[in-house]
Amino acid sequence: MAEDHGEEISANQVIAQALKHQGVEYIFGIVGIPVIELAIACQQEGLHYIGMRNEQAACYAAQAIGYLTKKPGVCLVVSGPGLLHTFGGLANAQINCWPLLVIGGSCAQDHEGIGGFQECPQVELARPYCKYSARPSNIHLIPQHVEKAVRLCTYGKPGVSYLDFPANLLAQRISQSAVMPSPKVPEPTLPWPGIAELKKVSRLLISAQTPLVIVGKGAAYSGAESELTSFINTFNLPFLPTPMGKGVLSDTHPNCVAAARTHALQNADTILLLGGRLNWMLHFGRAPRFKPNVKIIQVDLCAEELHNSVQAEVGIQADIRLTVSQLAQMLSHTERNWKFATNSPWWQELKTKCASNRQAVEAMIRDESTPLNYYAALNAVQVSIPENCIIVGEGANTMDIGRSLLLNNLPRHRLDAGTFGTMGVGLGFALAGALYCSHHAPNKRVVCVQGDSAFGFSGMELETLVRYRLPVIIVVVNNNGIYGGFDKETYESIVESGEVTVMSPPTSLGTSLRYEKMMSVFGHDGHLCTTVPQIKQAIQTSLQITTRPSLINILINPSADRKPQNFSWLTESKL
Repeated sequence: MAEDHGEEISANQVIAQALKHQGVEYIFGIVGIPVIELAIACQQEGLHYIGMRNEQAACYAAQAIGYLTKKPGVCLVVSGPGLLHTFGGLANAQINCWPLLVIGGSCAQDHEGIGGFQECPQVELARPYCKYSARPSNIHLIPQHVEKAVRLCTYGKPGVSYLDFPANLLAQRISQSAVMPSPKVPEPTLPWPGIAELKKVSRLLISAQTPLVIVGKGAAYSGAESELTSFINTFNLPFLPTPMGKGVLSDTHPNCVAAARTHALQNADTILLLGGRLNWMLHFGRAPRFKPNVKIIQVDLCAEELHNSVQAEVGIQADIRLTVSQLAQMLSHTERNWKFATNSPWWQELKTKCASNRQAVEAMIRDESTPLNYYAALNAVQVSIPENCIIVGEGANTMDIGRSLLLNNLPRHRLDAGTFGTMGVGLGFALAGALYCSHHAPNKRVVCVQGDSAFGFSGMELETLVRYRLPVIIVVVNNNGIYGGFDKETYESIVESGEVTVMSPPTSLGTSLRYEKMMSVFGHDGHLCTTVPQIKQAIQTSLQITTRPSLINILINPSADRKPQNFSWLTESKL
């Protein structure tokens, strides 16, 4: 008599059980052949599946939930084009260092090489955008590959893993008793800073005449907010947040010198860089945006990031939270009761510059003439939204100006285009943020502030938000173009000329489009705003709605721009 090995389960169930065992909670995707049954199996295991309208948005949502939870979100897609559509998301997560696991169905192995449906060398194509890209060779190895994929995308510098599942592998079955689960991936071991390095850093900070702390999103991911707030308060150092470092220390903290960013970078003689990179966002750490002889102290989880653009005076591979805590102790022991003097010339310079720059911005905020400028419109949003909301920013001027006007007081509450400068992330990020809030912070709201061009990348995810009853407040700052467009009369004169494709600049979009009317598709009303009081009222009304998204369309001056800059926002190459 044949031995009974118990109930048989499918490869889809093996995958779902392995994901559940490794602590995965959320799956975002678009299903079709051959992964429909896999999505169902994941739901049967109690995983949250969110069906999206575009693979790019699904990939952006999965990586944002990975950043917020420090557990990889999963993006589930079909073969061929389904996977290819995720590559912008893979690259964005890999460069942002956010944990993400992409699972792709693929052509049956016995159809490869003879023109199979959506046949594509997916493992090879994904590899440049991943830390780990693999295909289990049989059903028995699935738990092992899932464990390795989760481990690699969370350990060291977080990033992306890709797992490929051919249709014939997904069709296999195995006895439940024959499934050998891999051990659950433990929490990553965090590297500690060295004593000698900390001593050198202490001496550099104490001897600095014009010190500056730069807080990157690595500090946010590390959870260093308590230690860093205590550090800044104790030693009275000025700090500057990077875009997604906002909120690790409150934007309203008296030591925040974001309003004097250019002056602070140009004149600091010693910079403590915590979880940020000296790439284009920080002008590569080079003159003329930095002093030629500036001493940079670089702390990063990833050793390969150290000394990457300029030679740091001290490079520390360590966890940010642990480093800040240990550095505070070292500074206290090196020179008891030391703190940087509030009456120092450096602090006086910074405060004077902050006040001067704020006056220029406040003048533009006070100008409420219509059509509105960016500053009046975005300030109206700022004064109307809750202090604890997650803010998603996307666009060109909308995102850049919004960084200075839309304030964060809590860590990991700012999501935007990030290191890769990726457009299209907005609604995927917002959806992930709202899903996170619904399970972890039900009284918190997500506000997604986008330009009209940015909204166009993923506008149909509005339906996804409605379907899952996620109360994201979407604010479209509409200037009729990419960077800027035309007023209605000018655009219509071009149309009447019959030469739109020749005469209309590539940056122009449709004029005064009524994006808010998209809500009528779902039986609801959006908000059209042209004045500051209308913006404030629309947000107050939207905050009362807790079972669906709201859409606020703000028409601003197509010629509106940011305040004059001393430098181009992007440092130009001198090669």
